[in-house]
Amino acid sequence: MKRHTSIIGTLALVGFVSVFSACSDFLEQEPDQIITEEQVFEDEVMIKSVLANFYGRVTWGQHINDSYTYTILDEAGKSDGGPDNIQSYNDDLWRVHPYGLIRDINQFLQGLRETTVIGEEDKLSYEGEARFLRAWAYFNMVRGLGGMPIVGDEVFEYNENTDVATLQYPRATEAELYDYIIEECEEIAGYLPTDPSVNAARATKWAAHMLQARAAVYAGSLANYNNKLPNPIRTSGGEVGIPADRAQGYYEQALAAAETVINSGVYRLNMTKPDDLGRNFYEALSVKENNSEVIWARDYKYPGQTVGFTRVNIPGSHAEDIDRAYAGPILNLVEDFEYVNDRDGTIRTRDASGNYVFYDRPEDAFANKDARLWGSIIYPGAVFKGTPVELQAGQKRLNNGNWTTRTGQPGDTDEDGRLLTSLNGPTTSNQQFINKTGFFFRKFMDENGGASTRGRNSDMWFPRFRYAEALMIACEAAFELGQTTAALNYINQIRERAGIQELTSITFDDIVQEYRVEFAFEDHRYWDLKRWRLAHRVWNGVQNSPTAQQFALFPYKVVAPGNPNDGKWVFDKQPFSNSPHPRNFQMRNYYNFIDQSWINNNPKLVRNPYQ
Repeated sequence: MKRHTSIIGTLALVGFVSVFSACSDFLEQEPDQIITEEQVFEDEVMIKSVLANFYGRVTWGQHINDSYTYTILDEAGKSDGGPDNIQSYNDDLWRVHPYGLIRDINQFLQGLRETTVIGEEDKLSYEGEARFLRAWAYFNMVRGLGGMPIVGDEVFEYNENTDVATLQYPRATEAELYDYIIEECEEIAGYLPTDPSVNAARATKWAAHMLQARAAVYAGSLANYNNKLPNPIRTSGGEVGIPADRAQGYYEQALAAAETVINSGVYRLNMTKPDDLGRNFYEALSVKENNSEVIWARDYKYPGQTVGFTRVNIPGSHAEDIDRAYAGPILNLVEDFEYVNDRDGTIRTRDASGNYVFYDRPEDAFANKDARLWGSIIYPGAVFKGTPVELQAGQKRLNNGNWTTRTGQPGDTDEDGRLLTSLNGPTTSNQQFINKTGFFFRKFMDENGGASTRGRNSDMWFPRFRYAEALMIACEAAFELGQTTAALNYINQIRERAGIQELTSITFDDIVQEYRVEFAFEDHRYWDLKRWRLAHRVWNGVQNSPTAQQFALFPYKVVAPGNPNDGKWVFDKQPFSNSPHPRNFQMRNYYNFIDQSWINNNPKLVRNPYQ
C-alpha cells in the first residue's frame, strides 16, 4: 500500500483561501468541495488555487503577523506586561525544515507538466512560480541549518516493498545548496513574467533575480567571513562551511544578478514625496499604490486576509480598539540613524559637563536626522495620522539646585493640571498597553481608518524584496570585489534618498550600518549579522553593553517656575526595563541544531557544530 500526502489532502487541511485577494481571479479560488488530484489538473482555476496555497505557506522569520519576533534582537522591545527575560537564543530560533511543502510543490510540478488544459507558455509560468517558492523554501532553510538534502523534483512514495534507505538522502554541502538555489533562480527567471504583479504578490523574473542575488551574497559572505574567524565553523563534510576560495565567484554572481534588476528599468527607488523625505520613505515601504520599489511582498487584503500589526502596536492615543502598544523600537536602533551632517547618531541628552540638554519640543532632539528615522519610527512629538504622538515619562523638577523626577499613572496630572505621565507612557511598570521604550513603530503601521480595530485589522503588506536591496547587494558585492567606485555609487543612491551626506570613501562598517537602518523590521538584521559573523560580537552578553543591552529613552517635561528652562524638555537614557538581560548570541547559534527526530528517520544526517 502506498503512503503519501496528496496536494488535495494538504489543501483540505490548510484551506484554499488565497493570499493575494487583490490579484484578479488568481486570488479568489475557493472550491466548496474536496476533489481528486486528477480533477485539479483538469481545471486551470484549481491549478491556480493550489499555487495560491503555496504562496500562503512561505512566511518565516520576522514578519508583521508576529510582533514578538521584533523584540528578540536589537530593533524593538516588548512593552506588553512584564520582562521578557531573554538571555540567550534557542537552538531552533527561526528554524525552517519545509520538506512537506517541497514535496507538495514537487507533486504539483509533476501534475502540471502532464496537464493538457493549459498552453505551454502558461505551464512554464506556473512552473516558474512553483520552483521560485521551492527555492525560497530552501533558502530559508539553508540560512539557518546549512546544507540539507536536495531532493530535486522527486516525489517519494512508500509501500511495504520499499527500501527505506533509498528515501534517506544525506545532507548536501552548504555550498551545494546555495548553488542549487542560485541555479534554480537563473533558470526560472526566463519562465516568469517581466511585468510587476498586483501589489507585488506574485513572483516575477525580477523576484527570481533578487533571490539569486541574495543567496549569492549570503554564500559569498559565509565563504569570506566564516573563514576569518579564529576557529571557522564547519563540518568535515562541508555541510557547514563554504571554502574561502568560493567567495569571489559568489560575489560576482551577486553583483551580476543585482545589476540585472537595477538595469532593467522596471523598478526604482520610490520618490513620491521629494519635499518630505521622511514620509517618502514611509510610503516606499507601507503604501502599495503607485509603488515603484517593492518587487515581492506578502500581501494582505480586507476582508479575509488581514494582519494585526497596526492594532497591537498603535499608540494608545491613536487606538481605535482596546489593543495597543505591544512593542516599540529601542534607542539602540534610533541612534544608528545618523544626522544629516554628522554620522554619529547619538541623541544629545547631556552636555560635556553632565548637565541636561534642554529642548523646546521633544521632537527637536531628532531634528536633522536621517529621514528614514521618521519613516520607520514614531519618536516623541512626531506626527502620526495627522496628530502628534505624546510621549512623556514624567516631570523634571528643580529642587535645591538638583533635578528630581515626578511620575504618575498614565494620563495623570499634577495639582496644577499639568500632565505627569502621558497616556502613551513611557513607564517602567508591568502594565499592559503602555509603551516602555519611548518609541513606537511607524514602518508597516497602517494609517487607514479601522486598521487598528479587531473587527477589521489591516491589509498592510510585508515586502520581501525591494529595489533598495538590489542597490545594497550590488554595493556590498562590488566592495568585496574591490570595485570601490561602483560600491559608492550604489550606496550613495540610497543615502541621497534619505537626505544624508554622500560618502566619498566606503568601509565594511558603512555597509553594515546602511543595511541596519534601511531594512529595519524587514527580517534582515539577524541573518546579516550571522552571515558576516558579527552576531556574537554585537550580542555579546555583556551587561550594559551598548549593543547587547536594550536601551530606552524617556522624555520629561521641565517644571521649574522662574527658571529659563521651565516648560522645556529633557531626556534620560536608561536600560530598557522590560528586557533586563543583555542579548547573548553564542557560537552555537550560528546554525540551528538538527532535530533528533530527523536523525531517527534519516541516520545519514550529520549534526551541526556545537550540537
